[in-house]
Amino acid sequence: MTQPNRNARVAYFSMEIGLNPLMPTYAGGLGVLAGDTIRSAADLGVPMVGVTLLHRRGYFYQRLDRTGWQSEEPVAWAVNDFAEALEPRVSVEIEGRSVQIRAWRHLVSGMSGQTVPVYLLDTDLPENSPWDRTITDFLYGGDSHYRLCQEMVLGFGGFAMLRALGHGHMFRFHLNEGHAALLVLALIEAAIGTDARNGEVPPEVIEGVREQCVFTTHTPVPAGHDQFPVELARQVLGTRRCDLAQACQHQGALNMTLLALRGSRFVNGVAMRHGEVSHSLYPGYPIHSITNGVHAVSWAAPPFQNLYDRHLPDWRNDQLSLRYAISIPGTEIWAAHREAKLVLVDEVNRETNAGFDRDVLTIGFARRATAYKRGALVFHDVERLQRLANTIGPLQFVFAGKAHPQDQAGKEMIRRIYGMRGQLSVAYLPNYDMTLARLLCAGVDVWLNTPLPPMEASGTSGMKAAMNGVPSLSVLDGWWIEGHIEGVTGWSIGDKVETCLTPAPEMEACHAAALYDKLEQKVMPCFYREREGFIDIMKHTIAINGAFFNTQRMVGQYLRNAYRLVDQAVNGA
Repeated sequence: MTQPNRNARVAYFSMEIGLNPLMPTYAGGLGVLAGDTIRSAADLGVPMVGVTLLHRRGYFYQRLDRTGWQSEEPVAWAVNDFAEALEPRVSVEIEGRSVQIRAWRHLVSGMSGQTVPVYLLDTDLPENSPWDRTITDFLYGGDSHYRLCQEMVLGFGGFAMLRALGHGHMFRFHLNEGHAALLVLALIEAAIGTDARNGEVPPEVIEGVREQCVFTTHTPVPAGHDQFPVELARQVLGTRRCDLAQACQHQGALNMTLLALRGSRFVNGVAMRHGEVSHSLYPGYPIHSITNGVHAVSWAAPPFQNLYDRHLPDWRNDQLSLRYAISIPGTEIWAAHREAKLVLVDEVNRETNAGFDRDVLTIGFARRATAYKRGALVFHDVERLQRLANTIGPLQFVFAGKAHPQDQAGKEMIRRIYGMRGQLSVAYLPNYDMTLARLLCAGVDVWLNTPLPPMEASGTSGMKAAMNGVPSLSVLDGWWIEGHIEGVTGWSIGDKVETCLTPAPEMEACHAAALYDKLEQKVMPCFYREREGFIDIMKHTIAINGAFFNTQRMVGQYLRNAYRLVDQAVNGA
């Protein structure tokens, strides 16, 4: 196996990274994006390493009972099958005690022949107390105290581990969301040692740290940013470290986003609209935009990979060449889609006994199950949906997604969707993961997305669908503001960018009515009566959105704009 690059210059820190469907080291879009970023970095020869936690018990294994109510179980997985335990041990002081940490290495190999190592931090060591051994067990588990201890391991422990592994001279540290913000304090501490008095940090030290750090924020609302009570922060970090972050304490809490903002030279949101929203939340900071993407080769289903290999032989190395998909014969586009759809329909029927029909317009929705994503919006008026199905053509809906164990509203939303099975052709597939996502994003006919704007930071599920020619039917928010061309790459729900932060009933009813209008007037007639026109939209979806919304383009932007590694920039980026 190719050895990892010992001359890595970028360290990518993320609380979750989706590396393999059988490794439960991710919960959803943030982690899958991180994994796609690492894969494209390996493809492009970027000198990078990844740092995350091991998550021995995963996020959770989802079960749905006969009513659709979600329950959770720890995930059992064989760590040794996917990663190699490394020798170095480092320690982090948490609550005044020394917590020992080791790392497991998982290698991601790219088309360039380069390998990017990802280090998964683990506190399950006999030297630690029974509770400390569990710190790296559950992704997003426990309470604020547990989460802050995890962030100590990621920030301080990750920095110490890189040094112990010989990666002591990084050019850039990339903080993927505020979970990694304590890395800023680790860098400050490394620069000044124990010389700081009263939390004072010399300006030149701050500037030196800022020059090293890049911060990507993914959260468009204040409530989504990690904040810990100052008393808890002082307990976990210790007085001296807490004093170093004194400038990032706001309204009695240590704000991790503020810490990352103050400690980073380059800050970006994950879509153009999200960059604007983030700047409105933190107007004192310049916030740029680098719109997310997906790893094209990972998310194109086998029939589409084969199609692109035949017609676009350079697409694996140059995703911009997907723009030439416009010239692929429509019959071949449809044949590839048909093949992917048959795989999905067979899986749905095997898992749920839903009786899905391969010729019926199939609409997919698979997201984290939480209130603002409004997964049940399409069922606002069931009678109207039934009329559309009876007068234009049948409809079938496939859903997937997990609710956080403490998100009761999200669980209720799953149960409501699950309960629609008696009135409409609906299937809810449990335990949504990367494997299932590949089937869904390639096999449905239309990808549905109904977030409450402007709460969709970016969204990447529709980008995955676009890699397979599946058009989106979506509220204008996140990436879809950039990817939407009405009737060309899909359809909008509503005709303007909403700015309301309140889930008002009026907006719910308005978006539901707009969704039904678009189904009745555009989507269903196009699918059932104008098949050539529908295939033309599929072509444009690939040629316009697939060619742009990929991590090859995204990583290239990070190289030039954020990392400033232009001298090492890669061909085609």
